[in-house]
Amino acid sequence: MDARDRLIVALDVETLAEAERLVDRLQGLVTRFKIGSQLFTAAGPAAVERVHKGGAEVFLDLKFHDIPNTVAGAAREAARMGVLMFNVHASGGRAMMRAAAEGAAQAAKELGGRRPLVLAVTVLTSLDRSALSQELAVAASVEGHVLHLARLAAEAGLDGCVASPNEIRALRTNRGPGWVIVTPGVRPAGSARDDQSRIATPREAMSAGAHYLVVGRPITAAADPVRAAEAVLREMAS
Repeated sequence: MDARDRLIVALDVETLAEAERLVDRLQGLVTRFKIGSQLFTAAGPAAVERVHKGGAEVFLDLKFHDIPNTVAGAAREAARMGVLMFNVHASGGRAMMRAAAEGAAQAAKELGGRRPLVLAVTVLTSLDRSALSQELAVAASVEGHVLHLARLAAEAGLDGCVASPNEIRALRTNRGPGWVIVTPGVRPAGSARDDQSRIATPREAMSAGAHYLVVGRPITAAADPVRAAEAVLREMAS
């Protein structure tokens, strides 16, 4: 897979107009965009439609986390929008994750299309060992908890997981080459950490075995997003 198809630019902006400007500027260079809670709350499915109109695909990053029936319904709607992938919180449990996979498969079958990749969110990249133990009462290490949640996700029929760069190698060893790993917390050399605790450069994340890298502010907040994206792609390919 070409580096261009492995870079996902996060459209973490306030308005559809801002997202449109970024999609237009990056058209032909970036083929995948992430739409998260902020933009989807502001613009709804129109944001997905706008990315599709530009010929790119969508990672719908809404991190569904609810009772199984509700998540199954949300998964069906995500599949009907034609997104490439979406995610659910692994901490919702095996039954909830299975409902997401089945809901997406049902909608895809009805439409005669592909089922989106369904990914488990393991441990947010903003959390570290201290937060995991003191705030969430999780006794395991970050890596241990990520591997535990990934195992549950695989048992539930999910395709892969979202995890920080620090856990990529362990996941690849533990889950094998077919497990899709989407990695946020990617910062080009010299970039600000922002609110991420567990980060790596694009080259480090690719070398560790990530399938997809999610990069937001280092590209979208740059003075020249095109040049910033080109720099990330060069580093990914090196």
